[in-house]
Amino acid sequence: MLVDSGDTAFIIVSAALVFFMVPGLAFFYGGLVRKKNLLNIMACSFVMIGVVSLLWVICGYSLAFGSDHGHLIGGVAFFGMHNVGVAPNPNYASGVPQAVFLLFQMMFAIITPAIISGAMAERVKFGVFIAFGVIWSLVVYVPIAHWVWGVGGWLKNLGVLDFAGGDVVHVAAGVSAFVAALVLGKRRAFGRSPIIPHNIPFVALGAAILWFGWMGFNGGSALSANGIAVSAIVCTHLSACAAMLVWMAIEWKLTGKPSLLGALTGAVVGLSAATAGAGYVAPMWGILIGAIGSGLSYIVIYKVKSRFLYDDALDVFACHGVGGAWGIVGVGLFGSKAVNAGGNNGLFYGNPRQLMVQVLSMLVVGVFCAVMTFVILKVIAWVTPLRVSEQDEYDGLDSSQHDEEAYPRDDAFFHGVLVREGAYEED
Repeated sequence: MLVDSGDTAFIIVSAALVFFMVPGLAFFYGGLVRKKNLLNIMACSFVMIGVVSLLWVICGYSLAFGSDHGHLIGGVAFFGMHNVGVAPNPNYASGVPQAVFLLFQMMFAIITPAIISGAMAERVKFGVFIAFGVIWSLVVYVPIAHWVWGVGGWLKNLGVLDFAGGDVVHVAAGVSAFVAALVLGKRRAFGRSPIIPHNIPFVALGAAILWFGWMGFNGGSALSANGIAVSAIVCTHLSACAAMLVWMAIEWKLTGKPSLLGALTGAVVGLSAATAGAGYVAPMWGILIGAIGSGLSYIVIYKVKSRFLYDDALDVFACHGVGGAWGIVGVGLFGSKAVNAGGNNGLFYGNPRQLMVQVLSMLVVGVFCAVMTFVILKVIAWVTPLRVSEQDEYDGLDSSQHDEEAYPRDDAFFHGVLVREGAYEED
């Protein structure tokens, strides 16, 4: 089977764009936490690059995309990249070396557990998060990837459409984040004193990188440099634009002032909502998908969360879980074979069954992730406490978990000032 150099170059670039989203997520989350926890939350994203990359080439890729076993999991033929080289895998990307396809999918596997870290921020032990990321990737992400994308997977056989990870990435991460937040419990300051993002410019930088990288995230999922990729990129961008403006409009109306933080949050919601259907729905539907997704996420953050007082620190469930779930539903409503002959028509094009299977997939993935996340965290809790001590949480996770400071004080300078002012004397 011949390798298409144009398609190969496109997927390599797309993989690089998705990789760039991980440091983008680190900056996005880093700006949202308090400054004493900046390095820790960034480390949670970066460590997943190392951990999940190795896990993916050793066994994750094979179990997700290897030969089907019982419609639930792949086989072991590709363990350790055995039989993975320059020859294409005709089941997935017929014009691209299988090693490139493995690389592209690796980036999705990396960013998904990194997303979850936002709900656990400012109180989970760093070692616990690494253990959780390893176990969750193997027993949650890999099976879902096979169900939805793997040849023979039961949800794929059912006709579920998930272009770039509405179920596999966003519903899985969002629901898992919600459960993790409940199991961990609230931060000690939650509900007692304001917990304010410390660096909005970092959030803006992270959002910009995420928006940029999402072009490869969704566009590259066409697995070819073709019209579907173009349509997916345009749909993704329009969804983010609409979601950003709707969030600003709601905030402007309700509070009297639009915030940059709100606009950036809305954009990320729109990107998440577009993911499932980017290559299956017409780009103009992307505007509606983003707009509705933004409104739903806003309600969850400012009405549902405030009502039930759960501490999803960085609103992962509202942005990714709700946005991703609505995107899955959007495919069932607006999917069109005129956009992608490999997809299917949705309810608005005369096929109500597609909506039913999309909703089913969302529910199945959500329940599976909720149960497995709860079990994983409880098992880890038998070995070690999940949270840092109250004193470590008060001091900040940068110092307690990493012995570092993002904004170190010049102790020599302050020491000199205090001595000159007679505040204290040398020992």
